[in-house]
Amino acid sequence: MEPGNANKAMSQLRRGVLEYCVLALLRGGPRYGVELLRELGHVDVMVTSEGTIYPLLSRLRRESLVTTSWQESTSGPPRRYYELTSTGQQALDDFTAEWPRFHDAVLHFLSKNEAPRS
Repeated sequence: MEPGNANKAMSQLRRGVLEYCVLALLRGGPRYGVELLRELGHVDVMVTSEGTIYPLLSRLRRESLVTTSWQESTSGPPRRYYELTSTGQQALDDFTAEWPRFHDAVLHFLSKNEAPRS
């Protein structure tokens, strides 16, 4: 990675974990897309856009990790709500079990003393 490309690295990291953050948000019950965007936006590094979240939600639906339903809204048109399926819950559980090992492995390398340069 070239110097100064930290934003690119953060973007790649976000892309890799965003779906699991969305699944985790759905653990608490059904939510609609803008609501998910708002929740993700409360954490700086997880801020994303509609152009990212809706294709992700469509993919999660195709993979049977979430289901959708339309519900009337008191403040506009009906909203599509996304809900975690049992398959989605299992995927989230699997990720949750593996995340500490991955986190610890990355910290292992980041915290090592730098090798002397010749």
